[in-house]
Amino acid sequence: MRFRLIPNDEGFFPLFNDAAANLATCARYLRDLFDDYSNVDQKVAAVDACERKGDDLTHEIVVRVNRSFVVPFDREDIHALTEEIDDAVDDLAAAADLLVLHHVGQPLPEMCELADIIVQAADVAVALVGKLPSLKGLEPDLAELGKLESTADRVYRRTVAHLFSGSFDAFDVLKWKDIIEALEHSVNSIEGIGDVVESIVLKHA
Repeated sequence: MRFRLIPNDEGFFPLFNDAAANLATCARYLRDLFDDYSNVDQKVAAVDACERKGDDLTHEIVVRVNRSFVVPFDREDIHALTEEIDDAVDDLAAAADLLVLHHVGQPLPEMCELADIIVQAADVAVALVGKLPSLKGLEPDLAELGKLESTADRVYRRTVAHLFSGSFDAFDVLKWKDIIEALEHSVNSIEGIGDVVESIVLKHA
């Protein structure tokens, strides 16, 4: 067992929790948009507000890393975890913004599927981040995150195949693909949160 003469800065954990909770909130706002495609501008604004909050939290964490003498984990792991959470929120905001920029009339059913998966994955990420202080009981959450990412990959591949089946105009294919890719990138970033947490566990086992 390792002992420290100088205590860790425990103030990082509430910030991690806030960032993960903001991701989960953003995911729900986007799913609500897909489930009930009305008042689009207002709902996209709610997603964008989460992106701004995420940016503020990311900045606060980075500043704290730079000012703290002793941190709970390796600094590169703190940066990586923060970036993965922020990237996931950024991708969700990109998907929401593209709905407006591309003047989408109605989202594809597969987008609703991916949005559901993203909400589930974000909830798992919240649970994982909440266990960082103890680094215990993470295996079920890590396994669930891997399953959700695999499911999202299958939905993504099926959707791309549908887009290129000849049922859509070429311009529409490009528009839909932009949005689908943003959603898929978000799932990958959420899985990346699990990868960073797993790396932290291995280093501190």
